[in-house]
Amino acid sequence: MPANLTAQYLKAENEYRQAATPEDELRCLQVMLQEIPKHKGTDHLQASLKSKVAKLKREIAADKKSGKKGHGVRIPRQGAGTAILLGGPNSGKSQLVRRLTRATPEVAPYPFTTHVPTPGMMAWEDVTVQLIDTPPITSDFIESYTYGLIRAADLVLLLVDLGADEGIEQCQDVLEKLADTKTRLDKTSHLDEEDVGLSYTQTLLVPNKIDLPDAPTRLELLHELLDVDFLEYVVSAKHGTGLEELRNEVYRRMDVVRVYTKLPTAKEPDRDRPFTLRRGLTLLDLAGQIHKDYVEGLKHARVWGTAVHDGTVVKGDYVLHDKDVVELHM
Repeated sequence: MPANLTAQYLKAENEYRQAATPEDELRCLQVMLQEIPKHKGTDHLQASLKSKVAKLKREIAADKKSGKKGHGVRIPRQGAGTAILLGGPNSGKSQLVRRLTRATPEVAPYPFTTHVPTPGMMAWEDVTVQLIDTPPITSDFIESYTYGLIRAADLVLLLVDLGADEGIEQCQDVLEKLADTKTRLDKTSHLDEEDVGLSYTQTLLVPNKIDLPDAPTRLELLHELLDVDFLEYVVSAKHGTGLEELRNEVYRRMDVVRVYTKLPTAKEPDRDRPFTLRRGLTLLDLAGQIHKDYVEGLKHARVWGTAVHDGTVVKGDYVLHDKDVVELHM
């Protein structure tokens, strides 16, 4: 991305990738266009933003005229962030969701068991992360709503079936299927600076079924044949091998901080349900997450945390840190 992008631009870009409606996309794009630094290095991006804004306005107007509604399948975001599981038939996505969450997607030793996206909540210390199981992707077919789910996710877990000779080819099919679209996988989440419509979502490679015979040999072959440099976590969803390491990495990739709030009249904060905010956000962002009226009415806050002395009075631009305790004053 071009240098010197503002925090407001990056926040709007993240919201754009996760937008639930065309109207939300338009609002985010307009903020991005307003916040982008105006110099030669951003000329292409400015043009792309303007083109996308104009196109969205036409689409919204056409949808209103025709009465069309909807924006594909959308699953409400919950928890500290969202990770979506992708893979070929029988790669073990549903088994992994069952092991990491309390969700109960159907698990069977035959392909195409999952017919619709299925969410579950993965616990990590005192917060949760949303995992979404999805129908398999093949060289011939991908559910149309999958693109939107990928773009909206904070992370993709790309599963590889090490229990079958065709597992590596099926993983390649997933990558090739997405490579022909504007929804792609990468080491980081970002939009293309030449084309705002081209979205990349950060991805972990998850070779599964390492417990099965010949799986180590297939893993070596995977490394030889697969031309990606995603960080890799080898697991057995059935037997639990490597799952705690994967759980920790999934949470780390959400890149959030936990914030505990307390009332001015209370001695202790509410530690049961912390707020989670993307790292780098401020006290004003927390206020807006609690209630929109808090943004305008916020006078200051007292903070207990690692970056300040206990009870330090701060203003709305204070950058939050993990496990901060915040006492808002209106």
